[in-house]
Amino acid sequence: MKILKIALVFCLIFSCKSAINTTHNQSPGELKQNISDALDNWHKAAADANFNNYFELMTKDGVFLGTDATENWQNQEFKAFSKPYFDKGKAWSFTSVERNIYIYDNQKIAWFDELLDTQMKLCRGSGVMKLEDDGWKVAHYVLSITIPNDDVTDVVKLKTVSDSLYTRKLKLK
Repeated sequence: MKILKIALVFCLIFSCKSAINTTHNQSPGELKQNISDALDNWHKAAADANFNNYFELMTKDGVFLGTDATENWQNQEFKAFSKPYFDKGKAWSFTSVERNIYIYDNQKIAWFDELLDTQMKLCRGSGVMKLEDDGWKVAHYVLSITIPNDDVTDVVKLKTVSDSLYTRKLKLK
């Protein structure tokens, strides 16, 4: 019985160590592909209005920063905000048209930027991915609307009043 317990512990330790070292056996290209696949699946889950798949591809403490200055969504808040959109079958549809992925030395953290084709036209997404037991997850995501430099002056004019009001509100906190 004691030998069986020792063998079981050995197998458990070996399998855990193998799982931990899995990424170290992958080439940078394979790691980047796995990360890219996770991001594509995350975007697809939103396009398909698949709430569970979408949020399963985020860390439990994940953050989503939207295009509005007020949109700093912690995971649970983001779920509550998003649920009605997913329930209606119309979340959002982002397709990456360009993506850059950078992997930290320990191969468990990566950051990325991507240019997206969206209903808002071209947007920029950037964020941090974290390797968890069940795969790569979005830990932090920032969505920005791209503005051509020649149009910035006009856009600033459009948002001056709302930005001034929100800035004042933040300074009063």
